[in-house]
This record gives sequence, C-alpha cells and structure tokens, in this order.
Amino acid sequence: MSKPVIFDTNVLLDLFVFNDVKAIHLKAALLDQKIVGYANQQTLDEFSEVISRSVFALDDAVQSAILAQWQGLVQMLEDTQLSKAPWLCQDPDDQVFLDLAYSLKPCILFSKDLELLKIASRAAKEDILITADYTVRT
Repeated sequence: MSKPVIFDTNVLLDLFVFNDVKAIHLKAALLDQKIVGYANQQTLDEFSEVISRSVFALDDAVQSAILAQWQGLVQMLEDTQLSKAPWLCQDPDDQVFLDLAYSLKPCILFSKDLELLKIASRAAKEDILITADYTVRT
C-alpha cells in the first residue's frame, strides 16, 4: 500500500487545469488508484475558488467537471480528524496542507509552495516528505 498523498492547490492546477506533462505520471497513478489522495473541505473550497478566477478562463461546466473528477478520486478527512502540525505557515491557506500531512503521516505532500518546501527538512523527521518532484515514488 502506498503512503497517503496530499496535493497543494498549485499541484492540483498542474494535474487538472494545465495538464502539465511533468505531472502526467503522477496524474496517471492517481487515476489508476495506485496512489490515494486526501483532502478536506477547506482544500476543496480553495481549489474551487482558485479555478474560478478569470485568469484561468474556465467556464462553469469545466470547473464543475474538474472539481467532480478530483472529488471522485480523493479521500475526505473531516476537520475533527486533523491534528495541528507543529510548524506554522504565514499563509493560513497553506497551513491546512501541513495539518493534513501531519494527520496522515507517514505521507507525501506534493507542493510547489516555497514556504511549505522550506519546512521539508523538519517534516521529514515526522516521516512526511514535502516535495515538488513529481517523479518521487509513492
């Protein structure tokens, strides 16, 4: 069984909006259920808000399809199931990803956020891999 996987919003954009070629194997593993992604309502709400921004020019139907696909692939955790991570982010929208990872350890958090990546060495001591490398084996 692979470790639980958390995807920050920037990585979800690569997977579902940009269809980034660098993320193709990661997305395939997710679609083929070789890895299991985890989220909570806060992360879903953030992803929904981000993809609704005009910069992405996604109509309502495309946004709904992206969200439905992600929700169909992800395991949901309730806020009551989350433990507070011992590390704090300046951005409260990013804190939830750390809390999810801390609650699911050992796990992998795919992130492109520099603040989250700076915490990687400390998180590794808790058996949490924070990485921007989409080729990491899960």
